[in-house]
Amino acid sequence: MPKDTFKTRLEIAKKKALKRNPDTKKHDPSPIGTAFKLSTELVSAVAVGTIIGFILDKTFGTKPWLILIFFFVGVIAGITNVIKSAKKMQK
Repeated sequence: MPKDTFKTRLEIAKKKALKRNPDTKKHDPSPIGTAFKLSTELVSAVAVGTIIGFILDKTFGTKPWLILIFFFVGVIAGITNVIKSAKKMQK
């Protein structure tokens, strides 16, 4: 099959796909939405880590060591999530 016919068939197929689903256009998120998403990821990771540390401290009676450890684990996890999301948004 020659390349020209393949290209034309591919273009026709793309046009048909766009006609079927016109909402496939990419919409850029607002900067406020992006900032809210990133800050939510960071805060939620820290909160979950702190809550887990608090529960474990209460269970084992090791206050405040596990709270501190899980707080810092939450911070590291939150920063990692923010970096991954930022890289994904750049693509």
